[in-house]
Amino acid sequence: MSEKKRILIVDDESALTMLVKLNLEKTGRYEVREENHAIKALAAAKAFKPDLVLLDVMMPDLDGGDVLAQLKGDPQFKDVPVVFLTATVLKEEVDKKGGSIGGYPFIPKPFRGEVLLDRIEKMLPPQPAASASGSAPARDPRQPRNPEARRREDRNPSRGG
Repeated sequence: MSEKKRILIVDDESALTMLVKLNLEKTGRYEVREENHAIKALAAAKAFKPDLVLLDVMMPDLDGGDVLAQLKGDPQFKDVPVVFLTATVLKEEVDKKGGSIGGYPFIPKPFRGEVLLDRIEKMLPPQPAASASGSAPARDPRQPRNPEARRREDRNPSRGG
């Protein structure tokens, strides 16, 4: 099985972060860390090393723009994709703005799990087909598993024609 992608969710609503974490981890494709204090987001990112960050726009101690500036100001996170989560934008505004503000995609709250998963999958690089353990590529089911079996089949015509 390939390595799970790491997602950091920064949002002051702990019920939301817990629900997102449970739903994403249930897929078996993601490892999720919650951070409910924006002021601790950079430290959480340094400790967790996420492949993607889900970031609330409005939080009490720092807003999402401030957290984004901290993340993008650190060379190790400059290429990490960020998706904003916000209750301050209506779905109609998302459609008008093409789903992004300032070049960063956003998802309006409340959102459906499928919408979040779809956005995450679009933002993360695709998983390799073969697992990280070095398994062989998928074989053609029309071919025998054993090449010697193929030679035997060629020598022995099939019965009943």
